[in-house]
Amino acid sequence: MLTSTLQPNSSSTASRTAETPEANDANPAHGADGLPLPRRCLAVAAILGAGVLVVLDGAIANIALPNIAQQLQATPADAVWIITAYQLAVVMFLLPASAVGESFGYRRVFAGGVALFTAASVLCALAPSLPWLVAARCLQGLGSAAVMPLGLALLRFTYPRRLLARSIAWNALAVAVASASGPTLGAFILSVVSWPWLFAVNLPIGLLVLAACAGLPSPARSVRRIDVWSIALNAIMFASFVLGSDRLVAQPLHGGALLALSVLCMVLLVRREMPKAAPLIPLDLLRVHSFRVSIIASVCCFTGQMAGLVALPFYIQHELGQSAVMAGLLTTPWPLAVMLAAPLSARLAQRVPSAWLCAAGSACFASGLALCALWPLHGNPAVPIAAFTSLAGLGFGFFQTPNNQNMLLSAPKERSGAAGGAQGTARLTGLTLGSLLMSLMFELLPSHSAVRWGLAMAALAALAGSAASLLRSTARDRAV
Repeated sequence: MLTSTLQPNSSSTASRTAETPEANDANPAHGADGLPLPRRCLAVAAILGAGVLVVLDGAIANIALPNIAQQLQATPADAVWIITAYQLAVVMFLLPASAVGESFGYRRVFAGGVALFTAASVLCALAPSLPWLVAARCLQGLGSAAVMPLGLALLRFTYPRRLLARSIAWNALAVAVASASGPTLGAFILSVVSWPWLFAVNLPIGLLVLAACAGLPSPARSVRRIDVWSIALNAIMFASFVLGSDRLVAQPLHGGALLALSVLCMVLLVRREMPKAAPLIPLDLLRVHSFRVSIIASVCCFTGQMAGLVALPFYIQHELGQSAVMAGLLTTPWPLAVMLAAPLSARLAQRVPSAWLCAAGSACFASGLALCALWPLHGNPAVPIAAFTSLAGLGFGFFQTPNNQNMLLSAPKERSGAAGGAQGTARLTGLTLGSLLMSLMFELLPSHSAVRWGLAMAALAALAGSAASLLRSTARDRAV
């Protein structure tokens, strides 16, 4: 919706430059091509370590909700705010954190985010009540909002351009490992000690990451001013979007009002930021066809991912009569396949046009979801379900790395923070839409139909991502 209001600006130097990703890093004005060894290793340890820290914490916190609710004498509905508060803080401040990073320095803001996340983890571990814990989780979300986009931006200044695809693949691999191992690690910790230790273990890890931040690059800062009113509009826009989407099915009037407020804030924010050379919402980057298409494809594929991951456990347990343990085992091939595909896609991206690789990956992703929805499963479903989830994970892995690389390289190097923020925002928007899609399916259809239709809609969303990726290739062919 936002991109449809933007028209290409032929006088925009940034847009013309960013249309050719290779030109961005070929400009000598952007400085040296990556960091020398061994400092590069220290910087990579900081970036990957911080990424694993925030992703692992989120995955671990999910599994601990019943224990926390019981010990803090909270209802399950209230305990969900432990997750919601964190997610809200992240989505509200991703783009502002990117802007602050461009103004005050990527390394300084990234390290500040790690320090805030670590300190907030200690507050979580010491929480005597649910409100305390929810407030501390908000602070964790603020720290995570600085870590995620700026970590991706710092990779661009850490690695030589020829190794950038590989670095993004390793970053995706680290995130996939953290996501896959989080529930198991959380269950192990809870079997030995109480829930506060789930957050306390972040302290030594966070201190090690902070020490490694000394090796991070220090790119030149921009001279932009931080617009507090734009940050407020951005926060209200995303908060009302997430909360409105969550309430739309159960409370249509309340949810609709919040979504209307989100649209109003978006319009006001776009009008306020449109004249700026480096806007908070990266309107300048969204004018670039390649970047815009990659954002759309990312939203589509993450919508399919969330809808599929929500539908599959219900399908396996309720429709196929399997246990919760079996549901976990049958969905595990998905993140494992993503881990396998990430480094392979980095190698292929050096030989195959990234648009084709993204299109093929998301089409493979859609096929795995569609087979889960349409295949007539009888008797023991383990083999076909594991095969289909593996196919979906492979496809998603082959899509994600080249798509992220294109988003990063489509932006001028000095706007790498904004590109990282846009990538994170696209991911969270897609995840929210996927959750909303499944909520609508469960509300409108019987359970046995809802899961199959949800998987089918997830497949269509992934297929839309494939079609969007092909638009990048078509535009390049026309340009040639």
